[in-house]
Amino acid sequence: MYKKKIPLSLDCGLHLFMQVINGKWKLNLIWCIYSGIKRPGELQRKMPKASRRVLDTQLKQLTDHGIISKITYNELPLKVEYELTPLGKSLIPAISLTAQWGEDHRAELEDLIRLQE
Repeated sequence: MYKKKIPLSLDCGLHLFMQVINGKWKLNLIWCIYSGIKRPGELQRKMPKASRRVLDTQLKQLTDHGIISKITYNELPLKVEYELTPLGKSLIPAISLTAQWGEDHRAELEDLIRLQE
């Protein structure tokens, strides 16, 4: 089994937050589920640049962290949906505030990011 070289530090709230949302698509997944997109195929279509494998991995991690819950319906073909848990819903104000910060500083940030390319 893989063992991290740098030990996990959970001694402050920021480290806990980063441990939960660390992943390229996790914030997008949370926001999409909050916005009403619940099926894995719909999530994949919303984020076509993400591979299905990566999305499945990050959905599993979010489920393991208690941010979302997975509902599997006992029917054929198999139907799966995701929904935010109360813990996941508590992230929405932080995500909204972060998104607003990005919009408020869009022009400056876009210029700086273009310089780095």
